[in-house]
Amino acid sequence: MATALATVPRSVRVGYGIGSFCTGTFSTVPGLLLLFYMTNQLAVPAWLAGLVVFLPKVWDMIINPWVGQRSDRTVSRFGARRPWLLLGALTLPLTFALTFAGPPLTGVPAALYVGFFFFLTATAFAFFEVPYKAMPPEMTDDYHERSSLLQWRMIFLGVSILLSGAVAPIIANGSGGYRLMGIVIGTILLAAMLGTFFGTAKAPVVSHAEAEPSIKAQLAVARTNKHFLILLGFSCAQMFAAGTMLAGAPYFATYTLGNPDATTTLFACLVGPILLTMPLWVWLAKRLDKRGAMVLASVLFMSGAAGMALTPQFGSIYAHVCVFFVGVGYAGIQLLQFSMMSDVIAHDAMTTGKRRAGVFTGLWTACETVVFAFGALVLSWVLGAAGFVESDAKTRIEQSDSALQAVLFGGTLLPALFIAVAIVLTRRYQLNAEVMAGRS
Repeated sequence: MATALATVPRSVRVGYGIGSFCTGTFSTVPGLLLLFYMTNQLAVPAWLAGLVVFLPKVWDMIINPWVGQRSDRTVSRFGARRPWLLLGALTLPLTFALTFAGPPLTGVPAALYVGFFFFLTATAFAFFEVPYKAMPPEMTDDYHERSSLLQWRMIFLGVSILLSGAVAPIIANGSGGYRLMGIVIGTILLAAMLGTFFGTAKAPVVSHAEAEPSIKAQLAVARTNKHFLILLGFSCAQMFAAGTMLAGAPYFATYTLGNPDATTTLFACLVGPILLTMPLWVWLAKRLDKRGAMVLASVLFMSGAAGMALTPQFGSIYAHVCVFFVGVGYAGIQLLQFSMMSDVIAHDAMTTGKRRAGVFTGLWTACETVVFAFGALVLSWVLGAAGFVESDAKTRIEQSDSALQAVLFGGTLLPALFIAVAIVLTRRYQLNAEVMAGRS
């Protein structure tokens, strides 16, 4: 085993961070456009479109832990994790492009087509994302170095979300439509994943994971780790809120602001803070410890989301300011989630003598992706119950007042409620620097 290092080389930090173009882009574009694509382009009823978004993510509960287990056991000249990064790079771009290929279908047949390829896309994403998240605690043993390493990841994540969230709607609403958008985004995914595969070739390895023999054993490991369970609880609440807000963004822009192109400017306000505030959140994590910084980040997210409900009274500029506050909070949430996950893995190794990064990241990634998609599903239920009417690309439908109210409150107050739940759970998290140092 290599000697533990205090720092990770800059070239490796950059190479690792580039992979966030995959994470950010894949999390953003389907979460932002897939539900709207089906209800407003392919005339899929809202309730069915929500199921199409959600059901492939249920598969993540099986495939993600399996990938985590297999990557823990992998032995190759590329290391344990990197072969899986390459497998994801060779499959995800193609299945993503096919998901948005815009078949000459509407209604249920269109839903079946999109559902099939989105299922394959979710599988391909697991090949990359689970090993990718398992890498930081294997590159350094230092508590604060992990936050610094992940700062690079979050910078690239912010850029990817900004670019994909801003550019994808522009392409989709242009002459090339969703088909061209799928090809362009698929190309970005390919470049990002190959960049990380080659960029982490010289990554230091201070530890190796030990594989659990079965999925059942992995679940048993998770149940006995209270720090992991609490982190998983508030992370899922946060991801549900983010998934609901993201899926609701094009509806909010189209029906509340009356301007579909506002999806791009809203995204700029959401993601800009990720690029600007990462050093601030790293400093706050040291000043307030990670739990205190997480509570602060969640309060900012919750306040901005709740404030958006007043947009009809105060207008578009006010809505953008609220989204900016959401963005500042979301930046902290994203950084601190991954940093805390690395701490949980390191603490488990310190107390048990075992390295089980793939176990925890597999389960964590599976649960987060499921609840993220569940946010879109719940929003689709709210819209369907309120009488939202689906349409194809050539038809403009006037929605009822109840549907417009569902668009407004479903994408604002519902996320705020779940962030409040996350704050309560975060206050129970006890894994701090002193515990990591073995002083308590």
